[in-house]
Amino acid sequence: MQSKLDDETIHDLSITPERDVTIKPIYTTEDLAGIDHLNTMPGQPPYLRGAYATMYTERPWTIRQYAGFGDAQTTNKLYLEAIQNGATGLSVAFDLPTHRGIDSDSAFAEGDVGKAGVAIDSVEDMKILFAGVPLNKVSVSMTMNGAVLPVMASFLVAAEEMGYRFEDLNGTIQNDILKEFMVRNTYIYSPQFSLRVAGDVVEFNSQHVPKFNSMSISGYHFQEAGAGPVLELALTLSNAKTYINYAITKGIDINKYCESLSFFFCVGSNFYLEIAKLRAARVLWSEMLKNLGVSSTKAKALRMHCQTSGWSLVAGDPLNNIARTTAQAMAAAFGGTQSLHTNSYDEAYSLPTTESSKVARDTQRILQSETGICDVIDPWAGSYMMEKLTSDVIVEVKKIFAEIDSMGGMIKALDAKWVQTIIQEKSAETQAKIDSGVKPIIGSQSKPESSTSLDVDSYALRAAQTNKLKVLKLTRNALDVKRALRHISHIGQSGEGNLLAATIEAIKCRATIQECTEALAKANLRFTQAPVLTKQVYGEVMCDSAGWTHCKNIVLEASKLLHRPPRILVTKIGQDGHDRGLNVISTILTDSGCIVKQAPLFTDIKTMIELAIEFDADLIAVSSLANSHNILIPKLMIEVNKKGLSTPIALGGIIPTNHHQALLEVGLSYVMAPGESILGAIPILINLITAHRLLSNEKLQKA
Repeated sequence: MQSKLDDETIHDLSITPERDVTIKPIYTTEDLAGIDHLNTMPGQPPYLRGAYATMYTERPWTIRQYAGFGDAQTTNKLYLEAIQNGATGLSVAFDLPTHRGIDSDSAFAEGDVGKAGVAIDSVEDMKILFAGVPLNKVSVSMTMNGAVLPVMASFLVAAEEMGYRFEDLNGTIQNDILKEFMVRNTYIYSPQFSLRVAGDVVEFNSQHVPKFNSMSISGYHFQEAGAGPVLELALTLSNAKTYINYAITKGIDINKYCESLSFFFCVGSNFYLEIAKLRAARVLWSEMLKNLGVSSTKAKALRMHCQTSGWSLVAGDPLNNIARTTAQAMAAAFGGTQSLHTNSYDEAYSLPTTESSKVARDTQRILQSETGICDVIDPWAGSYMMEKLTSDVIVEVKKIFAEIDSMGGMIKALDAKWVQTIIQEKSAETQAKIDSGVKPIIGSQSKPESSTSLDVDSYALRAAQTNKLKVLKLTRNALDVKRALRHISHIGQSGEGNLLAATIEAIKCRATIQECTEALAKANLRFTQAPVLTKQVYGEVMCDSAGWTHCKNIVLEASKLLHRPPRILVTKIGQDGHDRGLNVISTILTDSGCIVKQAPLFTDIKTMIELAIEFDADLIAVSSLANSHNILIPKLMIEVNKKGLSTPIALGGIIPTNHHQALLEVGLSYVMAPGESILGAIPILINLITAHRLLSNEKLQKA
C-alpha cells in the first residue's frame, strides 16, 4: 500500500538570487540617465504618478476596516461602529469554513466557526451582516476566492432583497484564485476549472454590477508568505496576465473585463522600495494592457488596495507595531493607493480588539488630516533615488516575467511548483537573517506578556449557526433548491452558461454556501495538493551562528540515542491555509538534521494520528494560527489517548500566553510562545524526544 506521505515533494536547491533591487546610499542626476518616464503627469499614461489626475487633493484614499468575527449580527455592529468612526469602506473577513465552502454545521468546520472571520452560511446571514449599512454609499470589499460563487451570489441577493439595485453597488470581490494554489491555499477546485469560475464572476458583474471590481489580483499573500516586494509585484501581474489571456480565449470583451480588475498589495517595512513598487506597478500594468490589445483608458489606470504587513508584527512588544504600521501606511500613501487597511497592533497574538482596531483606523485619519500628505500629488516625483528605484523595479520585474514566460506561463510554473519553491526559499532565507541578527526586528526577541485577547465562543456560535441552518432548511422549498443545485451541476459539467447567474438562483431559493459548493464539485471534485518543502537554505545562511551549531549538535546527540535522526511530523489543525510558519519550521528542522514529514493542509485529526503512527514519529509538531486550538487540541488529545499514543506533541503559531496552561493541562508537552525563536525551541523539542525515548526504554526494561 502506498504511504499517505509518499507524494510529498522536497526541493534541495541553493539559495535563489536576491529578487529585490539594491538601494544605494546616495543618488545623483546621473542615476536618471535613460529613464523615460520622468515627464509623465498624474492620471495620464503610464500612470506612474497616480491613477487619477487629482489623487488625494480632492479625495483621500478610502479607509477600509478589514473585520469580521463571530456571527453576522456581532460583525454588523462592528461595521456600523466603523462607519460612524470614519470608515468609508468595509472589507469583510470571512471565517475559514466559509472560505472553504463549508457550512458551520459540518464536522470539518469544528473549531473554526467565527474564529478568524464572520460565519456566513446563507443569504440570511448576509442580510444580517449588512443590515443598516448604506450599500449604495459604502464600498464593500470581500476577501473571497474559493467559495466566490455562493458568497458573491449571497451578497447580490441580500442587497437586492434589502432594496438596492445591482448597478448601485460599489466594491470589490477578491476572486483571485491562482495565488491560492501558490500561497494562501483556500482553493476548492482545480486550477483550470477555477479559472472558469473566476471568469464567470467577472463576466456577470461587468454586465450587471458595473461599479463592482470583480477581481482584486492579490500580491499581499505572496509577500506575507516570503516573497520580497519585487517578486510580489512580478507574480501578481503575471497572474493578471493569465486571467486576461483566459478571457481572450473565451471571447470576452477584454476592455470591459480589465475595467473591473483591481489589485491588492502588501506594504512591508522596506519603505523606499515599497513606494517604488507601487509606482512601478502602474507603469507595468499600463504597458502590459497595451501589449495585450486593451484600449480602455479606465482599464489601463491600475487601481489598488493596500494592507500593511501582518507578518512583520511582533508579539513581544506589541505597541511597537503602531510605529511599524504607521511607516508602512505612509509608504502606501506615497505610492498612490486608492484604499488602505492598517493592521492592529495586537494581531501577532490575538484577533484585534475594539481598542486596537480604533488605533489602526485613527492612524490613517491622522495621516490624512494632520500631516499634509494629501496636499501634494506624488511628492516623490523627480527624486533621484525614487525615480531610479522605480526604474530598477520595472527592469527586475520584467526579468521575472521573462523567466515565467520561458516556462510556458504561470499555469505551467504553478504546476512545476516553481512559485511555491522560490517563495519558500526566500522565506527560509529571511528567517535565517532574522535569527542570525543580520535583519533585526525590534521587539521580536522580547518575551510576550500576558495580554488581553479577543476570544470567540466557537462552541456556542457553531450551535447557533447549526440551529439557523435547520430552520432555513425546514422553511424553504426543498424541490426548488434541488432543481437549482442540479442546474449549477449541469452548467459546471456542460461548460455552457454562467456559473454565477446559476448560483444566484440557487441562493434565492435559500441554498447554503456548502450546498452550492458541493453541487459544483460534481463537475470538478475538490482539489488537493501535496506540500512542497525546501532544504539547505536556512542552514546555509546560519552556518556561522553559534546558536545554530548548538542546535545541530543537540540533534546529533539525539540521533546517537535513537540510532537514527529524530523523526518529526509537522502538521496544521483546522481549515487555515496560511503555511509560511509551517514551511519554515519544516525547513529549519530538516536542516538541523531531523527527518521531517509535513502533512497536507486540512488534514483531519484522525488522519493526522494515522500519519504519525505510519511515520513512526518521535514528535508531532502542530501549528495553529486561527485561534482554533482551544477546541481542536483537546479533541486531538482525546483521539491520541484512544490510540494509546504517547508521542510528545508540541504546539506553535499564534497562541495567546493566557491559553498556554490550559493546553498543557490537556496533555500537550510544549507550547511555543508567540515570537519565540526557533533556535530556542529546537533544544526543547529534542529534549522532549530524548526524554520520551529514555522513559520508553525504562518501561521496557521493567517489563
